[in-house]
Amino acid sequence: MAQGSVIWRCRKCGSKAGGTCPCPRAGYSIAYRIGKRQKWEAVGRNKKIAERRLTEVMAQLHSGTFRSVQKITFGDFAQRWLKDHSSSKVKPTTYRSYRGMVKWHLAPVFGSQRLTDITPDQVQAYMAKSLREKPNAPATINKTLVLLKQILKHARQWGYLRENPAQDIQHARVESVEMDYLNPDELRLLLKHADEPYRTLFLTAVLTGMRMGELLALQWGDMDWNANRIHIRRSVFWYLKREAEELGQDETTLWRFTSPKSKRSKRAIIMSPGLKEALETHRLQCPASPHDLVFCTPKGTPLQYRNLIRREFEPALTRAGLRKIRFHDLRHTYTSLLIAQGAHAKFIQSQLGHASIQTTLDRYGHLLPETQQHVGEHLDAQLFGATQKSEGSQASGLAMVQR
Repeated sequence: MAQGSVIWRCRKCGSKAGGTCPCPRAGYSIAYRIGKRQKWEAVGRNKKIAERRLTEVMAQLHSGTFRSVQKITFGDFAQRWLKDHSSSKVKPTTYRSYRGMVKWHLAPVFGSQRLTDITPDQVQAYMAKSLREKPNAPATINKTLVLLKQILKHARQWGYLRENPAQDIQHARVESVEMDYLNPDELRLLLKHADEPYRTLFLTAVLTGMRMGELLALQWGDMDWNANRIHIRRSVFWYLKREAEELGQDETTLWRFTSPKSKRSKRAIIMSPGLKEALETHRLQCPASPHDLVFCTPKGTPLQYRNLIRREFEPALTRAGLRKIRFHDLRHTYTSLLIAQGAHAKFIQSQLGHASIQTTLDRYGHLLPETQQHVGEHLDAQLFGATQKSEGSQASGLAMVQR
């Protein structure tokens, strides 16, 4: 009958005293034999969990259902995951973000370790160290943790891990940051100090709430002039020079159209009369584009968003004497204008293309008017009617005078 053992191991200092070594890679391992070969499997610093794992392995060996865990480093598996899974499943911008987080955050910490050697304690220590070194970046650290959990989840599904060591690690607490937006007077100043055709581009962003990629991929065929609607059907993605070289692309193919951010992002936005007039005027003056683009370079290709920000948007803010804001804050500005009109949250969701109404409420709920201010009086009026409410108020006042 197969036998196994639970053993405390520390490859760094050689300590064999269970639970006493502070080394991050120290922990309990289980040892068992498959045929004539002895196998080792790191479990963690909890002895009871190691004992349960050994019992599970022994049962699988006896029943003939045991499958050995494949050995691979985190760095090698992360690159395989990026290439074989992520590259075909997510948007190009998301894939770029994943590659950056693996390269700059996860690989330096876990890259050379075997997947089976990564423990929950190590992941928790990584979170604590990251928060100490960058206390103002908990949101970024949380994104990295989400990616780590996702990679290790697939490692478990693909047979490289028995358990996901990051599964139960809690996210860092993120303080809510109030969004920035321009008020109508500031908007007028921005538009006054912007040069055409960028004045019309900024006006379109402010009066539609389009994301940057959606705005730069907008085509004249997306305009419904009769129904006064703008249809969002695509976004534009620009490759970095390094990415283009890796893909073997030349300067003429540094960009491509992609689908919008989510299914809800394909939407129809109301076109105001003022915006309609500005776009009709712009159409008479803009360069011809082989891609039918509304906003384009003199060659008819999509505008490069980095150049747009650096050469046009930020200088216009400076000339207008306004604070520096992000281009994405024009989307928040559009939402603040809708809320000021008393627009319903569900309508705002449809115009912004949020996947969930909860996203809209979480981001903009603090701007919504306080409709609950007189809810108590309204409840009394519905239940007792205006007359009884008045009589009740008089009786209450009399009682106070008598006291």
